[in-house]
Amino acid sequence: MPRLFGTDGVRGLANRDLTATLALELGDAAARRIGGGPRSDGSKPRAIIGRDTRISGEFLDHALAAGLASAGVDVVRIGVVTTPTVAHLTANGDGVSFGVMISASHNPMPDNGIKFFAHGGFKLPDTVEDDIEDLLGQDWERPVGADVGEVEYDDDWAEKSYVSHLVESLGGADLRGLRIAVDCANGGASTLGPEALREAGADVVVINASPDGRNINLKAGSTHPEQIKAVTVASEADFGVAFDGDADRCLAVDRAGNLIDGDKIMGTLAVAMRDAGTLDHDTLVVTIMSNLGLLLAMREQGIATVQTAVGDRYVLEAMLKGGYSLGGEQSGHVIARHHATTGDGILTAMLLARTVKESGRDLGDLVSFIKRLPQTLINVPGVDKARAADDEGLAAAVAAAEQRLGSTGRVVLRSSGTEPLVRVMVEAPTQDEADSVCAELADVVKDRLSLA
Repeated sequence: MPRLFGTDGVRGLANRDLTATLALELGDAAARRIGGGPRSDGSKPRAIIGRDTRISGEFLDHALAAGLASAGVDVVRIGVVTTPTVAHLTANGDGVSFGVMISASHNPMPDNGIKFFAHGGFKLPDTVEDDIEDLLGQDWERPVGADVGEVEYDDDWAEKSYVSHLVESLGGADLRGLRIAVDCANGGASTLGPEALREAGADVVVINASPDGRNINLKAGSTHPEQIKAVTVASEADFGVAFDGDADRCLAVDRAGNLIDGDKIMGTLAVAMRDAGTLDHDTLVVTIMSNLGLLLAMREQGIATVQTAVGDRYVLEAMLKGGYSLGGEQSGHVIARHHATTGDGILTAMLLARTVKESGRDLGDLVSFIKRLPQTLINVPGVDKARAADDEGLAAAVAAAEQRLGSTGRVVLRSSGTEPLVRVMVEAPTQDEADSVCAELADVVKDRLSLA
């Protein structure tokens, strides 16, 4: 039986894979595993629940609250927020034992997900997630009477606390004089993103900030950057940023509308932090999906790189283990560890804006030292992703491709942790060669791992 938890919590088609019943049971099991039970002073554990703007988030929110409260946990529902908001409040909120975020991030609206944050604001390790899964549906002696939890709603506290934290993260710097275009993806950042940037002094041009429960990520946000490119140019903004549905990632565009991915954002921030003396151990943590061009640019700047498996949780694990202060993914998850415990798109946008202002340079010029190698990524659906790691024919095809590319390129083949597909990524000296090799390997994946 496949593992319930993926690389970023439990995720699936809402009301089919992820039902109200499962949400209730997850709340019950999580309360027992990470809630800690009644305290010595007689008080109860306290959990917060946030959600993005998906219509399914409403019933999942109530189901989770019911599961947690029935297991003796007091619950504060904080409404529509970003994933980093929940992480921050779990780490810094008074008496918060753990947090829960309901979101499928950049996935389409019909999907949804549930992810837990332990006290301190960190995502749960695999072993704890496995313990929660083992507890699902088990009978136990439930609390009764006054020992059950209470449920309240307080979104004002969450918004004020988080926006204040974001502004304080700039260390006294302000963004006056900058015009920034912002695509909120009709998601969790629709209010918080523009509010934080304006509070810091920026002139903000906003699009896709009118969520209706159905339009999250719909031709908007970081997975569809066409709109932010056009708006940035048309509004004569200094640069633009695009978040995903739960705003744990951020991509940017320069004033000419050129897309700037997470690799270039991380590299630019790394150099700025190195110069300011805040890049701990002069090291940037990235995943195996980061472009080889970033690694070469960091080497030229005297900045070391550490590579991890895909997933910001693994980036954070390496950062904590090595005492590093900056890391992230090409997709736009950027973790600034002195300010956050997870990828935070709004925070990334603000730190990038501070870098632009303090440098006095155009963002396109700032990132120009990172020369991205041609890269092709093909997602192959309808295959048995569990066999990708040990199919001999596929392994032979990958080895042949790597020999063909030599030291001038590379191949990354990985099963998605959140979707039923295998990702094939190839980097090469030319785009034609990257396209060709990637297409050939994708065909092998289809042939060798097909479910048909």
